[in-house]
Amino acid sequence: MTIPATTQMHAEAAEAADAVARQFAANASVIDALVARLRAQPPRFIVTCARGSSDHAATYGKYLFETALGLVTASASPSVGSVYAVQPRLDDALFIVISQSGKSPDLLRNAEIAQAAGAHVVALVNVADSPLAQLADTVIPLHAGPENSVAATKSYLCSLAALLQLAARWSGDAELRAAADALPEALRDAWQQDWSPLVSGLRLASNLFVLGRGLGLAAAQEAALKFKETCGLHAEAFSSAEVKHGPMALIGPDFPVLVFAQDDDTGAGTAAVAEEFRARGAPVWLARPGAQGPGVLPLPATSHPACTPLLTVQAFYGAVNALAVARGHNPDVPPHLNKVTETV
Repeated sequence: MTIPATTQMHAEAAEAADAVARQFAANASVIDALVARLRAQPPRFIVTCARGSSDHAATYGKYLFETALGLVTASASPSVGSVYAVQPRLDDALFIVISQSGKSPDLLRNAEIAQAAGAHVVALVNVADSPLAQLADTVIPLHAGPENSVAATKSYLCSLAALLQLAARWSGDAELRAAADALPEALRDAWQQDWSPLVSGLRLASNLFVLGRGLGLAAAQEAALKFKETCGLHAEAFSSAEVKHGPMALIGPDFPVLVFAQDDDTGAGTAAVAEEFRARGAPVWLARPGAQGPGVLPLPATSHPACTPLLTVQAFYGAVNALAVARGHNPDVPPHLNKVTETV
């Protein structure tokens, strides 16, 4: 029988804190140079372009940039450029492409289109000599190191961390920057949290919802994807606000719900939704720093809510790896999936 601590997914997720620390040190000068350019020539708006887990990172970037910088941030649909061959109006925009491999043809094509349209193209990539890195105006290497498990873990957290480092330095927010600097140690703490009740509670589950809101929505999206690809468990992510617009009709006894919340203006409302579903008899788990009560999953505190989603994901990775093994799956080799998906 496989032991959860022996999987590649477990080993790679456990390296995330060291990878983020390495990234912050290596990228400081690159980030500072980019920030100097962005302050001298402020972009009119930000556009992100990504797929899969990287697109979940882009969701985090949207909320982070809009809350920390007040800059409208939109997600580009890669097919608009690569399939429909539309030339969007992107002059004076910051165009951020997130890709672990830097090889996906549709992302490369959209980066080319954005550059030709006058956008400054920034590539967040784990492979620093990839085609995307060679094309971009600015390259922010993720420094995650080799990742062999098909399920992305440390590279996803490094994507979030790179966005956090950029926003913290660009915004000039001293509290955000201090929290970002302390992130590696907080991630180490998050990795040690005991989420075993979630593992035992979902071992025989067939479906569940994962909820988050604002800065935490990306964590919910990432968790839902990981449930599907590593555990064969159907999970859907929703904003804790949007779930009330129809999907909540499914919630009742024996329909589990995993809720992520951070201590900002969305926290109380998200926790209230969790309690509403618990009152219906649904099995509910809530991850929120400092929360107490039934079904609470522990999380370390942080001095800024923008860091909480990274700690949530780090704790979650340990749990979902253990759940995959408990359900008889190999999280390193999910069926029908490849490490690099080269969408045209």
